[in-house]
Amino acid sequence: MKRWNVLLVAVAVLAIVALLLPVQLPVRAAAMQKIKIATQSPLSGGQAVLGEGIKNGAQLALQQKAATLKQMGFDVELVPFDDQAKPDVGVANAKNLVTDPDILLVVGHLNSGVAIPSSEVYKDSDLAMVSPANTNPVVTDRGLKVVTRVVGRDDVQGQVGAAFAAKNLKAKTAYVLHDKTAYGQGVAEFFRIRAPLEQLKVLGFEGTEEKANFDPILTPIKARNPDLIYFGGIYDQAGVFFKQARAKGLKAKFLGPDGMDSTDLAKIAGPAIVGMHYSTVAGPVSYYPGAAQFAKDYKAKFGKDPEPFAAQAYDAAWIGMTAIANAAKAGGGKKPTRAAVTNEMRKIRGFKGLTASYTFDTKGDPVPGVYFVIAIGSADPAKWGENKLVQKLSINPPAAKK
Repeated sequence: MKRWNVLLVAVAVLAIVALLLPVQLPVRAAAMQKIKIATQSPLSGGQAVLGEGIKNGAQLALQQKAATLKQMGFDVELVPFDDQAKPDVGVANAKNLVTDPDILLVVGHLNSGVAIPSSEVYKDSDLAMVSPANTNPVVTDRGLKVVTRVVGRDDVQGQVGAAFAAKNLKAKTAYVLHDKTAYGQGVAEFFRIRAPLEQLKVLGFEGTEEKANFDPILTPIKARNPDLIYFGGIYDQAGVFFKQARAKGLKAKFLGPDGMDSTDLAKIAGPAIVGMHYSTVAGPVSYYPGAAQFAKDYKAKFGKDPEPFAAQAYDAAWIGMTAIANAAKAGGGKKPTRAAVTNEMRKIRGFKGLTASYTFDTKGDPVPGVYFVIAIGSADPAKWGENKLVQKLSINPPAAKK
């Protein structure tokens, strides 16, 4: 009889457990709330090598720096979008991603011409955008509260380039080309504006969308025989130009902005770019002592060295997650609103990232911005990270216009 009672008790216990299990499992699953961080960058086309670096850098940050959010009960997911370096695609992606209420942050873009119109869409949804690469002044000068960037500005970078051309390269004359984009034309114009103040005469200034045959442009440039050619644009176009310029016999020195900063420039242009210089707001990872472990982790995960802006994308995602966590804490641990995250972004002070200690002004610019001038020493893409640092400058952004 006692055995029978024991059996009844055991059955009763199992029945109670069976009843409880279906109730407990959904509760545990529901405890983790979803938060998504989107990236927007070119993942296809001629600029994909840099765009992939941005996505990968953000992905690694989510893997390594989301612990605080996870401890608070949030499951953090990366949602990458391919903007193809095209404004219309970026805007279409932006209109799509803002409809997902779980997306609380965008890390992007690579191209200022894509970021500017896309950020107008983010503005209407109070969605914070942290850029690891956009340098055109208009990105932040519009005063959009949702826009922050971790890199410097082209109005400063153009001045840095002109001063270097005159003082360091001893150029007296320059011919300026650009790719007609917001980024390329913008930085080229700032170079042109600064040049006369450096006693550097600009012999010509023109834009082109040509990517294959530059002979109609090179013939008149060769006739003017400038000391220096400045190309405001991106490596996939500039590399072809530089290669054809040397083949045509031009002896001018080459200089460009950070759109030149990619191993693909060496792949495209070969020996033509050995000895040229470029300015950049994002030096190789080797220039940042705090990023040594990042470089190892990146290569272990993705099977290649990080491209320029990958470490900045890591920092951008990390800063954004910090803002999300701060907004959640201020809200009593609840999932924050987009507006709350945006508000917390502007409160960031002295954030120690991989590439800098970040504080942002009222426009969303880093104070100060860091600028490098780098000399290309080899046509071997594998040696891109060994390019020589010539200058490093810390310069505050221009004050907001009243």
